[in-house]
Amino acid sequence: MKEFSGEAIDTARGQRLDVFLTEALGRSRSQVQAMIKGGRVQLAPARERLVANYKLRPGDCITVDDEPMPSLPDMQAEDIPLEVIFEDKSLLVINKPPGLVVHPAAGHHTGTLVHGLLHHCGEELSSHGGAERLGIVHRLDKDTSGLLVVAKTNAAHESLGVQFQNREITKIYLALARGQFRRASGKCLEPIGRHPVARKKMAVVASGREAHTDYVVQKQWPQAALVECHLHTGRTHQIRVHLSNLGHPILGDSLYSRAWNGDGLPKPARQMLHAARLSFKHPITGKKVEFSAPLPEDFQELIRALDQLAKK
Repeated sequence: MKEFSGEAIDTARGQRLDVFLTEALGRSRSQVQAMIKGGRVQLAPARERLVANYKLRPGDCITVDDEPMPSLPDMQAEDIPLEVIFEDKSLLVINKPPGLVVHPAAGHHTGTLVHGLLHHCGEELSSHGGAERLGIVHRLDKDTSGLLVVAKTNAAHESLGVQFQNREITKIYLALARGQFRRASGKCLEPIGRHPVARKKMAVVASGREAHTDYVVQKQWPQAALVECHLHTGRTHQIRVHLSNLGHPILGDSLYSRAWNGDGLPKPARQMLHAARLSFKHPITGKKVEFSAPLPEDFQELIRALDQLAKK
């Protein structure tokens, strides 16, 4: 990880980000642009979406994950168990378990979903997202479980990418959120951007990007609620940020929740967020396909604990 701030940034004020990093890192411009697009370059304070032609300003702090990523020939297939919900010649739908990182990133150069996909599919994976994101059209956080669609061909990847961009893909999540909701349903429309201080966090910020989450409370207990969330946009940590902003952070979310006080419940090992339903138009047939994934066991255990507490 490298950081650029202070005099280095002040001297380069007004310079394009990709031009500055090309010289500072000794990389090609195309490599730097791929790093920016892949989220390996971060800006603080986060004023806007970071793009290659961003003009440097005094006070900026740029951090770069410059660890070399494995290239396609170097990336080894790994026999990682995958729960395949659906598969054909153009795509597959996976029920991702919690704890599995989707693609290689800093600190996770092995043991990712992509490594497992290489073992499962061989060379039948879209290369549209680059060598370290073979087949990956969208992602889930490491500790979020549930449905993920993977493209086997570039044509399928492009079709699915357009559907995501045009918000034609339906994504329904289930979350266990802290506290009692005053409203049984609602819309969260607050914009989301990088947290101005904590670089690993996102936040509701006026300068953030449009974000839209609808929620419906499915079941309410004294300590928490089971909430269905319909994701209309795909901002990083969107549901986690929106629910936390409402005052109802997701149980087990150490990044967006206050310290765990128990509430009489066992401490979750991860944030209780699950991608439960997914629907889209099949890239080849054009017909709508729908998939669902049951709640994983740790999620069900916490629901049983909530039910037991409610009986006392």
